[in-house]
Amino acid sequence: MNRVLPAILLAFFPLSAAAWQEGAGYLELSDRLDRPEDGYCLDVAGAGDWVDFSMPLNAHNCKRPGFHADGAVTFSSPGPIRFPAYEGCVTAVGLNGRSLPGAVVMLRPCADTLDGNRTPFVTASLQDFDHREDGRIELSGTGLCLTVGTDSAETFSAAHRWRVLALAQCESAAAGRSVWKRFVPER
Repeated sequence: MNRVLPAILLAFFPLSAAAWQEGAGYLELSDRLDRPEDGYCLDVAGAGDWVDFSMPLNAHNCKRPGFHADGAVTFSSPGPIRFPAYEGCVTAVGLNGRSLPGAVVMLRPCADTLDGNRTPFVTASLQDFDHREDGRIELSGTGLCLTVGTDSAETFSAAHRWRVLALAQCESAAAGRSVWKRFVPER
């Protein structure tokens, strides 16, 4: 029935720390918004043994000091944004290779690893991103950019906050919520 299920299960077994840290860094929102001390980074829901791949990705305050698997990405624009610790890629929610404004992004197996077992929900076009000259990250050729929500809330700890992460029209998205930079934390 679902030929992709085994690939999904295999894709989310974490690699050793040395393997996933190679070349990885955080993707950080340029404007620190209500987190002047640490800002917001692209993040997988949960942490450690409590990572939940069924939840959309979010913007979580950047976890400093240290380097954590649930925020570590590799990204060579244009191309997929990979979470190497989980062998998954940022995937826009959509159908038949198309997404819409307001769609969330999820962590899914990378389309280039599925050996032809792609579905209408996991295609290379839903995982191909461009880091534009203006700092926005666009789902390639769509005019839709990764944008964080206007509101933040605390997580399981009052010391941490998160924001919704979704696609919005690049040209109308507030720069403070849609301009990103990559940094490699000290290890």
